[in-house]
Amino acid sequence: MSLGQRMRKLFTKPYGSVRPLEAHDLVGQGAVLLDVREQAEWKVGHAPRARHIPLSELGRRLREVPEGRHIVTVCRSGARSASAARLLSREGRTVSNLSGGMTAWARAGLPVVANGGRPGGVA
Repeated sequence: MSLGQRMRKLFTKPYGSVRPLEAHDLVGQGAVLLDVREQAEWKVGHAPRARHIPLSELGRRLREVPEGRHIVTVCRSGARSASAARLLSREGRTVSNLSGGMTAWARAGLPVVANGGRPGGVA
């Protein structure tokens, strides 16, 4: 491998990025929306069909993330979910990070629900 190839590999993200409407469409096609925020943030509001595994627990709970399905990671702004996307991609998963996180999701007019299904917000 040449130096240029090694540098590209070193600095290239091993996962993709998607915008809120793209993420919503992917979920509609069978992708898993994986919310990696903490429990208190999740309770305030989350996407209706999201699965919740906090980033701090993801390493030990990988078996709960379905294999063979596209995973879209999400947090509040996109930083923690980028870490989750890196971890999942190293595990061989097909993964994209939701750019702008739940803040962008809500700003795009997509649904946010709290526990119990009532309208939620983003914390």
